[in-house]
Amino acid sequence: MPLNRRKFLGKSAVTGAGVALAGAVGAPGARAAEASGAADGGAKRYTFTVMGTTDLHGNVFNWDYFTDKEFDDRDHNDVGLAKVSTLVNRVRAEKGRPHTLLIDAGDTIQGTQLSYYYAKVDPITAEGGPVHPMAQAMNAMEYDAAALGNHEFNYGIPVLRKFEQQCRFPLLGANALDARTLRPAFAPYSMHRLRTPFGRDVKVAVLGLTNPGIAIWDKANVQGKMTFPGLEEQAAKWVPRLRSMGADVVIVSAHSGSSGTSSYGDQLPHIENAAGLVAEQVPGIDAILVGHAHTEIPEYFVTNKKTGRQVVLSEPLKWGQRLTLFDFELVWVKGCWKVEKVGAKVLNSNTVEEDPKITKLLSDEHQKVVAYVNQVIGTNAAEMSSVEAPYKDVPIIDLINHIQADTVKQALAGTEHASLPVLSQAACFSRSARIPAGAVTIRDVAGLYVFENTLEARLMTGAQMKAYLEYSAKYFVQTAPGAAVDPAKLTNANGTPDYNYDVVSGLSYEIDIAKPAGSRVTNVRFEGQPLADDARFVFAVNNYRANGGGNFPHVAGTQLLWSNSDEIRNTMIAWVKAKGSIDPAEFAAVDWKLTRDGTPVF
Repeated sequence: MPLNRRKFLGKSAVTGAGVALAGAVGAPGARAAEASGAADGGAKRYTFTVMGTTDLHGNVFNWDYFTDKEFDDRDHNDVGLAKVSTLVNRVRAEKGRPHTLLIDAGDTIQGTQLSYYYAKVDPITAEGGPVHPMAQAMNAMEYDAAALGNHEFNYGIPVLRKFEQQCRFPLLGANALDARTLRPAFAPYSMHRLRTPFGRDVKVAVLGLTNPGIAIWDKANVQGKMTFPGLEEQAAKWVPRLRSMGADVVIVSAHSGSSGTSSYGDQLPHIENAAGLVAEQVPGIDAILVGHAHTEIPEYFVTNKKTGRQVVLSEPLKWGQRLTLFDFELVWVKGCWKVEKVGAKVLNSNTVEEDPKITKLLSDEHQKVVAYVNQVIGTNAAEMSSVEAPYKDVPIIDLINHIQADTVKQALAGTEHASLPVLSQAACFSRSARIPAGAVTIRDVAGLYVFENTLEARLMTGAQMKAYLEYSAKYFVQTAPGAAVDPAKLTNANGTPDYNYDVVSGLSYEIDIAKPAGSRVTNVRFEGQPLADDARFVFAVNNYRANGGGNFPHVAGTQLLWSNSDEIRNTMIAWVKAKGSIDPAEFAAVDWKLTRDGTPVF
C-alpha cells in the first residue's frame, strides 16, 4: 500500500512541533510534598514517578500463541500488558495518579500472533477495521507517550499511521524525519505538567528517539519516505530546545540499547545501541528509558562528559516482563525546580495477577487469534523438533531451507538465473519448536519461524559462501580433542545468539570445533565435489541477514535477484497448505556436522 504523501506531509507539519500537555490536580502525592516542604524549614520539594515499558512486541496476555498455553520460561517470567497494568495501578495508588507518568520505548505492534492478526489477517487499515489491541490496552492504561521502535515499521507506514491515529497518546520519534523536507515525521517530544502544592507546575519533557537501523531493516517500507539520523545528533538538537521551553525535567525514551555497539558493523551509518552515548555526550538529560536490546538494566548511571552530572538509565525486560520506575526528587531553587535526585528500579510482572479490566477488554480479540492459530493446514509424516538444532543438522531446520529454496526456484523460473543452483540459509529461532506427527496447525509452523523476516535471492560465489560459513561457525565454543562435550555449553560463544548461527542447505561441510574461530570450516562440497571459489549460486536468504543483520560477510553487498514482501512464516504456511502434507524423507539430510580433527562430535 503506497504512502499517501498528502496525509503524510500534513501529519508531519502538525506533529513536528506538537506538544502534548498532561494536567494534574491535587492528590495524596501533593499532600506528601507539602508536608515534606514544611518539615524542611520551608524548602519546597516535590516527588514524582515515571513508569516505563519497552519491547512489548504485541504481548497483551500472559499467553504464548505458538504453544497455545500460558507463557512460561526457565525463570518463570510472565508477559503482557495485562500484568503490567496491575503494577501500574499499584504505583498510581501509592504515589497518587497525578504524580506519575507512563511511557514506552518502542517495538509495540509486532511480535505475537495477536499483533500479526490485526496487521495482516483482520487489518486495522481496512475500511471500518478494528482498533489495534495494543492501542486499546495502552489507551485503557492511560499511557502518556511512547517512542517509535524499529519494528513499528515492519508492516509498512500505513499500518503505523493507523495505529498512531488509534492511540490516545503521542508516538514520538525526533530522529524519524520526512525524507523530502527533513522535518520530523512524528512528534519529536511531548510536554507534561505535574501540579504541585507550591504554585508552579513541574514541566516534564519526554523526547522520543528511535533506531537508525530502520533505514536498513525496513528499507522496502521507508526508502524515499523517511530518513533516520543518529540519536546523539538529534538529542543534541532537541534537548536545549526543551530546556528553553521551560522543561524542568528531560526524559529520553530511546529505542536503542546502552552498549554503544551495532550488530550490523559498517552497514549501519549510525550507532544502533546509542543510549549510553546520548547520556554521555548530550547535556541536560535527567533519565533515559532504554529499549531495543532486550536486556534488563534496573539502574545504570552514566556521567555526562560536559557537565559531570550523572544520568540514570533503565531498561525493563521485554514483553512486559518488567516495569521500570524512575523516582524523581525535585527542590525549588532560585525560582525554578531542580532535580535533586533520581533513581531507578524494576518491578517483576510475575508477582501480580492480570488486570481484569484489560483481559475483559480484549478477550474477544484473544479468542479470535487462538482460533486462527489452531487451524489445521496439513499433516506431517514424522515428528520434528528443534531441541538439538543448535549443534546438529535436524529435519525441522531443513524444512525451512527446503521451502525457501523451492520458493526462490519458482520465482526465478524463466529468468536468466533460473539455471543456477539455489542454496538457502536458516537459523534456529526457537529451541522449543516442534511440528508433531499427524495434524499440523498454523501455530505449529509459525512457531518455527517467530520473526517477521521476508525472503530474498542474492547472487553469491563459492568463495563468498565459504567466508559466510566460516563467520557463522564462530558460534561454537572452541573445544579441544578428547575434552568432554556438553551441548549446553557448546554454543553461543562470545554471546552470539542462536538467530545469528546460520546453516546452509545445498552444500555439505564440516565445522572443526577444536580449531579457533576463523579456521573451522572444512571439506566444503557441492554435489560431492570440492566447492570452487568461482562457482555461482542463488542464495535464498532472509531480509535481516541480506541487509546486514549479524554483520555476515559479503551478502549485503551482493546482487539482489528477487525479493518478496510476504513474511517467510506466511510463505511456509502457504506451502504446507498447498501441499497438504509434510514428509521429512523428501528433504531431510545431514549436510553439516561438528568434528574434531575429522572425527564427528555427535
